[in-house]
Amino acid sequence: MISVQDGQNRVLAQIPHPTPPEIVPTPQALGRVLADDLRAPFDVPPTDNSAVDGYAVTSADVPADGTRELVVVADLPAGAVFEGAFLPGQTVRIMTGAPMPRGADTVYPQEVIERLDGRVRIRPIAKGANVRLRGEDIQAGTIVVERGTALRPQEVGLVASLGLCQVAVHQRPRVALLSTGDEVVEPGTPRRPGQIYDANRFTLRGAIEQCGGAVLDLGIVPDVRDELRARLREASAAADVVVTSGGVSVGVYDLVKEVLGEVGAIEFWQVAMQPGRPLAFGTIGAAHFFGLPGNPVASMLAFMLFVRPSLYKLAGRRRLFHDVYEAQAVEPMSKKRGRREFKRGILQVHDGRWEVRTTGPQGSGILSSMVAGNCLVILDEARGDVAPGETVLVEPF
Repeated sequence: MISVQDGQNRVLAQIPHPTPPEIVPTPQALGRVLADDLRAPFDVPPTDNSAVDGYAVTSADVPADGTRELVVVADLPAGAVFEGAFLPGQTVRIMTGAPMPRGADTVYPQEVIERLDGRVRIRPIAKGANVRLRGEDIQAGTIVVERGTALRPQEVGLVASLGLCQVAVHQRPRVALLSTGDEVVEPGTPRRPGQIYDANRFTLRGAIEQCGGAVLDLGIVPDVRDELRARLREASAAADVVVTSGGVSVGVYDLVKEVLGEVGAIEFWQVAMQPGRPLAFGTIGAAHFFGLPGNPVASMLAFMLFVRPSLYKLAGRRRLFHDVYEAQAVEPMSKKRGRREFKRGILQVHDGRWEVRTTGPQGSGILSSMVAGNCLVILDEARGDVAPGETVLVEPF
């Protein structure tokens, strides 16, 4: 067996380049990964503008003490420009976002002035108050979003604010997905004694789509060697990555590893981790292959540790792994040395500190533990049992 970190390094070493770029409309860029650095074509905001609804004045007219009256010469809504000459003793009523008149450098909020008939009475205020300066958000030519960034709503909005109606992103990695085994059946169909409904294909499909992958769902393959061989070849011809669940252990009917050796190449197939030790990784033609365990928790965990960072790298992301944090265990946790263990945990704040406990029984077939939990508790290879009060690492879901 190899370690988790060694396995991750070997997997990622097989993915030297991300998928090619493509141009998509800005409204369709959510969740996609930027292919090139995005530079601002102009200053944001493009001009000095008012941060409030109020009255624009020149600071030379601001009294040092007492009050002063100014003549209101115009109303300036957002989107309009004051074209006239701005003279001493004058003010313009201005709305939030409207460009500042030439010569004005300060804005009084409307609630702090006294409005008279065609005039306003003002008091002392700081020079430059309530004015958003040109380029104070973004200066022309600066990188506003780095390549390799997965675009969230705020990045998509920023792209649109720069006037860009389309953007270059990496193509979605194509992932062929199938379940194996005579014991799994499609939800909505009759289930014979001894059979279970296929959950893995649905959790994995959701996980792949969360990672930005495009799923080719090939359904369930029975424990028939020739059919499995044909379906794997079909999958590899249509996808960048092939993901299966089940059939990678050492049972008589666990055929995936053997068939992989016939149609492709095996890089490794056991990892020193719990759950999820049986994991086949290799290639079929130009496609990367991941044979995940059949137990649903083990399948999800193996995906998170090995498939997810691979899809991130294929999609062009800069960050391949999620952040981990420290928390205090509030209950004992059993742990065998020599392997990395991942427990499903419930993370919460108590008395100003992060605390974590397990969800209960930790069997690799208890999918409900992934629903009840909100994090993984990560116990490294050298660690033994955990006592209450000890610090552990957690990765929030």
